[in-house]
Amino acid sequence: MGRTIRGAARSGSPDDGGGPVGAPSLVGAPSLVGSDSLVGSDSLVGSDSRAGRDSRAGRDGAQPDPATDPEAVARQICLKMLTTAPRTRAQLAAALDRRGVPAEAAEAVLERFAEVQLIDDGMFARAWVESRHHGRGLARRALAAELRQRGVEADDIKEAVGGLDPEQEYATARALVDRRLAGTRSLARPVRFRRLMGVLARKGYPEALAYRVVREALEYEPAESDFGADPDSDDGG
Repeated sequence: MGRTIRGAARSGSPDDGGGPVGAPSLVGAPSLVGSDSLVGSDSLVGSDSRAGRDSRAGRDGAQPDPATDPEAVARQICLKMLTTAPRTRAQLAAALDRRGVPAEAAEAVLERFAEVQLIDDGMFARAWVESRHHGRGLARRALAAELRQRGVEADDIKEAVGGLDPEQEYATARALVDRRLAGTRSLARPVRFRRLMGVLARKGYPEALAYRVVREALEYEPAESDFGADPDSDDGG
């Protein structure tokens, strides 16, 4: 867990309410942030109850002095961000750097948060893949790119996207295409093919898989006469 604050440079803008680019599908995920009792627990961030004093200071309107207690400032910033949405270590590091927290103090707080698993990039990555694949239909390539943008290490990304079953990825791609078949039925087949391929390309699906999914979807598409048929019509029988 000994990553340093150098990860801050590539994390984007993490304190816009939902991560550097936005992580709405992960807001409120208890496995990433933990319960309220964990976030507010003094024992997690120091046995001397410093976190509790930081929290009370924030409620009273007084802020810790960065010059005399930069770690208190860092803890307060991190706790506030983590109660809003799950964050990666790099996202928190970037926020601390922008707020002028000295690197040594920031690193000490991030290390402590990692020790008690308030920061766990591996868990963040796995939850991100699960949520964004099922919620947005994103494929491995797109998911990996999003995690890199959030400063997740390569090993954590590889493990997270590697957990996505190829059959599930195919099924998700097929569902995406099937939902758009009816809307393209009036177009020429080559045009339909290109548009449906584009849908999957934008979701990060590899070209070979996208070609297979679109070809099969069009090949087994029900005939137009099968849609909206009048069940009471005379079929000549």
